[in-house]
Amino acid sequence: MTETEYNQNVETLKKWAYAYYVEDNPIATDEEYDRLYHEVLAYEEAHPDKVRDDSPTQRVGGVVLEGFTKARHIKRMWSMEDVFTTEEVREWLARVEKNVGTCDYFCEPKFDGASMNLLYENGKLVRAITRGDGVVGEDVTVNVRTIRSVPLRIDYRELIEIRGEVVIRKEDFEKINAERLKEGEPPFANPRNAAAGSLRQLDSSVTAKRRLVFYPWGVGENSLPQAKLSEKMHFIYDLGFLRPPFEKPCRTLDEIEAFYRFLISKRDEIPMMMDGMVIKVDDIEKEEQFGYTVKFPKWMCAYKFPAVEKVTKLLDVTLQVGRTGVITPVAEIEPVNIEGAMVSRATLHNFDEIERMDIRIGDYVIIIRSGDVIPKITKVLTDRRSGNEKPINRPTHCPTCGSELLDEGALIKCQNLSCPDRVINAIIHFAKKGCMNIDGLGSKIVEQLVKSGKIHDMLDLYSLTYDDLADLEGFKEKKINKLLNAIAATKGAPLHRLINALGIEHIGEVASKALAEHFGLGIVDATFEEIVAIDGIGEEMANSLLEFMRVNRQKVLKLFEIIQPTVEKKVEAAENPFKGKTVVLTGTMSRPRGEIKTMLENLGAKVSGSVSKKTDFVIYGEDAGSKLTKAESLGVPTLTEEQMQAMVEAG
Repeated sequence: MTETEYNQNVETLKKWAYAYYVEDNPIATDEEYDRLYHEVLAYEEAHPDKVRDDSPTQRVGGVVLEGFTKARHIKRMWSMEDVFTTEEVREWLARVEKNVGTCDYFCEPKFDGASMNLLYENGKLVRAITRGDGVVGEDVTVNVRTIRSVPLRIDYRELIEIRGEVVIRKEDFEKINAERLKEGEPPFANPRNAAAGSLRQLDSSVTAKRRLVFYPWGVGENSLPQAKLSEKMHFIYDLGFLRPPFEKPCRTLDEIEAFYRFLISKRDEIPMMMDGMVIKVDDIEKEEQFGYTVKFPKWMCAYKFPAVEKVTKLLDVTLQVGRTGVITPVAEIEPVNIEGAMVSRATLHNFDEIERMDIRIGDYVIIIRSGDVIPKITKVLTDRRSGNEKPINRPTHCPTCGSELLDEGALIKCQNLSCPDRVINAIIHFAKKGCMNIDGLGSKIVEQLVKSGKIHDMLDLYSLTYDDLADLEGFKEKKINKLLNAIAATKGAPLHRLINALGIEHIGEVASKALAEHFGLGIVDATFEEIVAIDGIGEEMANSLLEFMRVNRQKVLKLFEIIQPTVEKKVEAAENPFKGKTVVLTGTMSRPRGEIKTMLENLGAKVSGSVSKKTDFVIYGEDAGSKLTKAESLGVPTLTEEQMQAMVEAG
């Protein structure tokens, strides 16, 4: 084979592979493809200096990474505002046209997958980054190179970021889950999770087998001259990227609504999972004129599809034990396909809800699933009952450890702190962000450590050694040292984070801060009267804290001794207009609401999540909703963010 023949054969393989993997329309037999593929591979092995980086042989994968590095997007990747009804679309269009006048809109399907940013330089794919927080994501270039619908080279030399969605076809999703079940692995919950999980495989050969598909929907950094977004996207498609199955320019609400209904009618036909339609202002100049909020572009929104309802049969009820011992009933249902995902379980909330709805095993029920929401039972079809249905009895003993349960009505709890399910979930909670933030200690590793007998509770984390971890599957030197260093780094953490990490029923982050400031390390000996005297702490929270400390006092003291948490002292705020006031924040602000909340709390304000007659101020930003309306109806004083800032500075 000459070099010229090699280049011709590479182009032929690329054409055949695109037709097979992307278009699902093979134009060559498997035998023809394999024969030519191995001829090309033989030439490349004999001439390694001639190998083209866009050769199909370079997509196979096989690189095994130890982890993913972080990478920054050149231009931020934004989220999208969601709208759900015709009226909400009408309001969105009114906001757009009030600011930038009459517009053309570009509408296309919204696929449910994992967002991806591809960076091309001099026509070559140089980096693929997950969306992450919009500013920084994970570099998954090695894995994305295995995706056949991502060109490794494009006929465009300028620097450009091409954004899109990595998805899995519904039929491929079913095949992946069948294989996972065969291997004893848990199935993916839905195609989006499967796509995201496939992108984060450390072994790129696994990603290569998943038949991921990339659909572009936008651009980041670019110097394309087109004046309309739709024109830019058509240029992108012509570079070799997939076009969406449908797209439509629209000008009026009626046209947008008609295309939305059309897409819903095609929901089952389109091989990828769609969860809505994206509406974008098509004129680039008007997009920039309208601008952005802190979360999303004002010039685009996702018109979400209605929830999907299906009828199925309730086969059984299983019980899950949470980290605080709360028993949650889960409906085991006759598997039903919802948007490409085979759903076999639904939430039942609690036993009071089961009794209220009179749900029985053997009932035909309606389940509803919307977006990422866990399917839930919304109605029992009592007219279909045969008389053989069985009542669902309230449990009296823990399904995991067999100990007697405490029935508090809505909540039924296992109080055995040695219950294996409680141990695993409690440690997962202990390690997560907002608690002790132990990087690298995810749920699978916690399960591995507990099931192998390396740890039995959160205290055992602090006695782990290198030798303890060295014999565990998947633990190499770098991973072991990273985990041990992350555990050691929690020493000296703020006390409120440690209290939150303990997973005390009803005690969250806000209550943990209040308790830490009030009691310090003396929290183990706090009395009921002292606890309820703290603003915002009620009797239920106090009883929960007291019961936890009664059972776990020695364990908590030992954690204090090992971690030596930093005890925060509450600093008395100087006099200002917000000191001692109850404040509610609503709408989109010019900076993160959490930042404004912290500032107000430092000024001595109590920031609440709901409006009442006791609220002193409602501070609102853009697109404020029902909280602002309620404040106005109650006569509660309202402030814009600018007015609030002026009061702070004046005070």
